[in-house]
Amino acid sequence: QVQLVESGGGLAQPGGSLRLSCAASGFPFSITRMSWYRQAPGKERELVAYISSSGGIRNYADSVQGRFTISRDNAKNTVYLQMNSLKPEDTAVYYCKVDYQTRTYWGQGTQVTVSS
Repeated sequence: QVQLVESGGGLAQPGGSLRLSCAASGFPFSITRMSWYRQAPGKERELVAYISSSGGIRNYADSVQGRFTISRDNAKNTVYLQMNSLKPEDTAVYYCKVDYQTRTYWGQGTQVTVSS
């Protein structure tokens, strides 16, 4: 079965950095597009970034463009989100997502808190 396990969240100061990881299994990772989403308290879940199967295409939300970088290691079945220059408004639960065989799968999420 499809499994997505996020890690790497935590507390960071404004201007700081965190690196999130999402370990995937149960589907052909190397040929599947992967996405990161986030959901802040009281807000809807929003797309942060996605990456094509080969990594050649990456797209970001305007709010994180230039600060976050999505990448993947197909040999390790893992997708990453490097977050730099963090802001308090980046505080949210971050989720890994994949669409596979007409279904959408989510990880359990990892909390990111940006505060001084």
